[in-house]
Amino acid sequence: MLLPMARKPRIDVGGQVYHILNRANARLPIFFKEEDYKMFETILEDACTAYDMRLLAYCLMPNHFHLVLHTRRDGDLQKFMQWVTLTHTQRWHTKNKTVGTGHLYQGRYKSLLAQDDAHLLGLIRYVERNPLRAKLVKNLDNWKFSSYWRRKHGTGNQKRILTEWPVDMPKDYETFIHEPMTIEELEKIRDAVQHRQVHGSDQWTVSMQKKYKISEEKQRGRPKKGT
Repeated sequence: MLLPMARKPRIDVGGQVYHILNRANARLPIFFKEEDYKMFETILEDACTAYDMRLLAYCLMPNHFHLVLHTRRDGDLQKFMQWVTLTHTQRWHTKNKTVGTGHLYQGRYKSLLAQDDAHLLGLIRYVERNPLRAKLVKNLDNWKFSSYWRRKHGTGNQKRILTEWPVDMPKDYETFIHEPMTIEELEKIRDAVQHRQVHGSDQWTVSMQKKYKISEEKQRGRPKKGT
């Protein structure tokens, strides 16, 4: 009899930066109309206020979302994400009259511990460039459901949800975000999300893996392609 594999322990330490990714069940769309995206953004705003969470960047895509969070206390990440995903699931099913039909998300959210240096800048660039990589728009000014648009075009209240980065923002932020990433940059982040749970310099990655007893997951089958 095969026993179920134990879940990997979640890193949930205060004062750290995390990249969060969660996809819809079977990778089906969960955001169809502008009101669907706005509903999630309202939930995000409420959660940041209720749990005193620092939101550095985010991007909503048709079947998944990315968040870059900067926690304050141990345990904040789990409380915040549990409330966000549960509240979104409940409101989504209520809105679509599908209560009791099953899971909205494919499983537990993925979390990536990120070093707060140039690696964080690259990570934010990765997150905010998602609509460009997916060819949903040719310019990020045309994708309203992200921190890039909110930071550039949002009202004062909309911008209030975004907190200051722990690293200096590039002087020409707009050009920085629109500049394509190399294949190596993309693969390093995707590999970290899938297998290592840590994104940073080699020395920092090793030290975090040792400190928090993180073991790398072995890749099964073909590597997943994702945004």
